[in-house]
Amino acid sequence: MLQQTQVATVLPYYKEWLRRFPGFAALARAPENDVLHAWQGLGYYARARNLHATAKIVVDGHRGRFPREIGEMQDLPGIGKYTAHAIATFAFDRPVPIVEANVSRVLSRLFDLRKPIDSTPGQNALWNYAAPLVPRTLAADYNSALLDLGATICSPRGPKCKICPVKKFCSAKDPASLPIKRARPRTKHLIERHALLIRQNKILLQSAERRWRGMWVLPQLDRHHKGINGAIYSSNFPFTNHRITLQIFPTKTRALRNRTERWFEFGELNSIPIPSPHRRAINALLN
Repeated sequence: MLQQTQVATVLPYYKEWLRRFPGFAALARAPENDVLHAWQGLGYYARARNLHATAKIVVDGHRGRFPREIGEMQDLPGIGKYTAHAIATFAFDRPVPIVEANVSRVLSRLFDLRKPIDSTPGQNALWNYAAPLVPRTLAADYNSALLDLGATICSPRGPKCKICPVKKFCSAKDPASLPIKRARPRTKHLIERHALLIRQNKILLQSAERRWRGMWVLPQLDRHHKGINGAIYSSNFPFTNHRITLQIFPTKTRALRNRTERWFEFGELNSIPIPSPHRRAINALLN
């Protein structure tokens, strides 16, 4: 949950998640619909699907016990090098390095790294710098302290160098100019048009594909759809390197087009997984 998401946002989701899925067995048994519903609002839904798939593998292939070897962890869906190392150190107190955004910033300044940290050479350099610094004991405490150092002292803007506990080891001549990153790809603007169809206290929704696979959204309109008036709802939301404008148009009631569409009672909407942009639209329009 903490990947790409702040702690303050995660905490209530984390507590509710553990209430609904207290262990791997409970999560493995749960339908994908319930898993996505519990995750809605956090975004990056591939994380939820990977976690669900991992729980099934842990139950079926590891007798319900999460593997302790980093190589076995990285064989699980959605677990890369950083996540495997983070689990190893925080769950099992293994003396292994972790390299994420805060740690990358600290190390790039400490060693005056002049390579982009989001490049392969830059990442390799950071892991090579990090490994020999990890103590053999209390590794979890050390890695936690390194994370906190980056979050509170060695911050992205206005680093507090005067009170930094490792300032005498720092090689950066201009800490604020580090870390170096590659130029971001240009943000693309997309317009997505969807329909609002209501009858007898029911709303028509469509099973989503690709981005929100497994969730329910308002039915998508063809770009050249005819017979629609002006949008009755419009909002913007970011998605990776895109900025998306969601437009909702009133459409006359019609029969179901295909099996991906379904009528839902208004009272059912809180119990099904709907991505946040579409849920906000539905709530605004129904109100």
